[in-house]
Amino acid sequence: MMKYPVMEHFYTIQGEGVHAGKPAYFVRLAGCDVGCVWCDVKESWPTEGYPECGSDEICEWIAQTPAQLVVITGGEPAMYDCNPLVEALKGKGYRVHVETSAAYPLQGNYDWICISPKKFKQPVEAEMQRAHELKVIVFNDSDFQWAEQWAQTVGPDCALLLQAEWDKRDKVMPKMIDYVKANPRWRICIQTHKIIQVP
Repeated sequence: MMKYPVMEHFYTIQGEGVHAGKPAYFVRLAGCDVGCVWCDVKESWPTEGYPECGSDEICEWIAQTPAQLVVITGGEPAMYDCNPLVEALKGKGYRVHVETSAAYPLQGNYDWICISPKKFKQPVEAEMQRAHELKVIVFNDSDFQWAEQWAQTVGPDCALLLQAEWDKRDKVMPKMIDYVKANPRWRICIQTHKIIQVP
């Protein structure tokens, strides 16, 4: 049976992206080699010290809640073959989303794929056509060009989002507002979970 290193899991409110505001059960897999300097969950990078859990156990956690939506995140979930987990969850009637940098090919028949490309380890370009949502973190001015580069690789129905790096939000938000007004294909993504103070 495939097992996954689970750093944490919790029932909360989706704070970011197209589905912000919806209740969701988050399963955060440990392990990431992308190395974003501004990552706010650096404790998810190593796999050591976290329990290895099978799909049945993960499904049991979620069944204790009224969740209908499950978000697999990390770390970097693309490091793992998530097919068994996704199929187990969908077999229980859950809608399954993933949040990934797509630094590796995605393994799993997800209902919604949010790809957030990172300069530190770029996405597998072939995966970009699978994205329902492209979320680009804006840390400095060059990130607008970076965003446009990856916007050219996704499908025409993919939502295009710009999200300020949290610690630089006061500096970059005015620039993001101007950019989105000048480029209305894009929208601004707010980390609402940090505002309403949920995990």
